[in-house]
Amino acid sequence: MNYNSEQLIKAVGQSGIVIVRNVHGLLASNQDYVFPYIILTLTLSGSARAMYDMRVITHRKNDLAFIMPGHIMHPMDCTEDFSYAVFFISPKMFDDLRFHTFSHDYDKFNYTPVCSLTDQQAAHLLTIVDQLCIIANHTEEELPNRYQVLLAQLAVGYEFLNFYRREQDRQLMVNRQADIFKRFCDLVVQHYRISREIQYYADLLNLTPKHLSKVIRAVAGISPAEWIEQYVTAQAKRLIKTRATQTLQETAYLLGFSEPTSFYRYFKRVTDMTAKQYRDLSVT
Repeated sequence: MNYNSEQLIKAVGQSGIVIVRNVHGLLASNQDYVFPYIILTLTLSGSARAMYDMRVITHRKNDLAFIMPGHIMHPMDCTEDFSYAVFFISPKMFDDLRFHTFSHDYDKFNYTPVCSLTDQQAAHLLTIVDQLCIIANHTEEELPNRYQVLLAQLAVGYEFLNFYRREQDRQLMVNRQADIFKRFCDLVVQHYRISREIQYYADLLNLTPKHLSKVIRAVAGISPAEWIEQYVTAQAKRLIKTRATQTLQETAYLLGFSEPTSFYRYFKRVTDMTAKQYRDLSVT
């Protein structure tokens, strides 16, 4: 399976959800991925490391990761016995899911995407996964209310997840720096085409650029400017790799650059290679 394949995106769009019950090893490593859909992974065995929004996170057995659209995932390495279940959920289904759940604080997953479960809790969620697989494998003709039943089953799983991570969420609520970082990440995801300047995001957060820089460095280990640069170039790489017929000029405009030459200089400065060189490497 290729996470960036058009076939996968089409399948998720058509069915609302795609589930792979047992994946062994990393499908691809040392690449930035910006997903257009929601991804959940439940580690079944072994462990793996990945960067999520430029923060290193370790996934161990019974860890459930909830990855929101637009954020950067960079798989790094894993043990030989690493395996996991993975769900791809369409944005439409996720929006509809919000109306079926009692707990609506989804933004918390942007900062703490991983929840560590006990053996019993993981087993309970896997039972829900098995039921989801049975429902998802039916067509609308076979099961006329398939979409609604899927939503109901997902809602059950989400409420259990909220119950299991309630202590983790209490700790997150009192962490002011974590809250600022989460909101900064969300704003970059929403507005990176409009501005790539620290001042712009500091104003939106009602902070000084100096204070914002201090917080982001404390949480992520890099400056806000570096975080924005890595995010924008990750989006650029995704567009270059997945849209083979699109020109680099069109990519520049899609990313919000007023002039293609500005994009070329930006990409070269951040990645140490030209956009054309990256495109040529991607098609070989």
